[in-house]
Amino acid sequence: MTTGSTTPPHMWLNGKLVPPSEARLDFLTPALHYGVAAFEGIRCYRTPRGPAIFRLQEHLERLLHSARVLGWRELPFGIEDLAEGCKNVVRASGFRECYIRPLIWLAEGGWNLTVDGGKAHAGIAVWEWKAYLGAAALEQGVRANVSTFTRHHPNVMMTKAKISGNYPNSVLAKTESLRLGFDEAILLDPQGMVAECTGENIFVVRRGRVITPPPGAILEGITRDSVMTLARDLGHEVVEQPLSRDQLYIADEVFVTGTAAEVIGLR
Repeated sequence: MTTGSTTPPHMWLNGKLVPPSEARLDFLTPALHYGVAAFEGIRCYRTPRGPAIFRLQEHLERLLHSARVLGWRELPFGIEDLAEGCKNVVRASGFRECYIRPLIWLAEGGWNLTVDGGKAHAGIAVWEWKAYLGAAALEQGVRANVSTFTRHHPNVMMTKAKISGNYPNSVLAKTESLRLGFDEAILLDPQGMVAECTGENIFVVRRGRVITPPPGAILEGITRDSVMTLARDLGHEVVEQPLSRDQLYIADEVFVTGTAAEVIGLR
C-alpha cells in the first residue's frame, strides 16, 4: 500500500472479495483522467467485543450523496451492499483496528465529460493506519500555517461532497506547508475567512466557547459532528460562526478533527 502499512489479503470489488492483485484499473479508466470519483475514509476501532466501525451509516450516506453530486442518478449498489462490503473486508483482513476506504468511480464511458451513459464501479480497501499526522502529534500537536491557496468556492467545486477531483487543492496546500517546515495547512475561503485544513475541520477555543466555521466552503466532517455533540454533552458552548484569520492568533486553543487525523491540537 502507498500508506506504507500492511497490505490486506482481500479487497471488495463490485460485490466480491478479491485479492489486491485483481483490483487493478485500466489506464483508460475515465476516473483517472477526470477525477470523477467519490470516496470515504472510515475508522474501525478495537473494542472488547471485537472491531467496531465508527459511524458507518453516516459515512456511507455521505458517500452516496457525493456520488449524487457528481450526477449519478442510479448506482448498481446501495448503502446496504456497501455496508456489508465494509464489514466483510474488515473480517477478511483480520485487523483489529484499521482504516476503511470505499470508492465509487467512473469506470466506463465519460469521455464526453458526463456520467450519463457511463458505468460506475465500487471498491473497498482496508489497511492499518494509526496516527495520520504521526504518533507524536497526538500528544504534542502539530504546527500549521495559513496557506497561500484558497479553499474552493461552492459554485466551483461542490464542497459538501468528498470527490477525488477536489483534492489537488489540498495536495497543493499540504505540499507547500511541508516544504516550509510545517505539518499542516489552514485554508481560507474565497471571502478570506477560515475554512478548514487540507483534510481536517478546524476549531478554536476562546474564552470558554468552542467555535468552528459554519457549513459553507467546508466538508461537513463526521468527526466534526461527533466532537460538537460530545462538547455540548459535556456542557461546553459550541458555536458555528465565521472565523477570521486573526482569531487563530488570539485563541486559547486551536485543534483540528478528521477521520484520519482524529483530534489533534495545533501549536
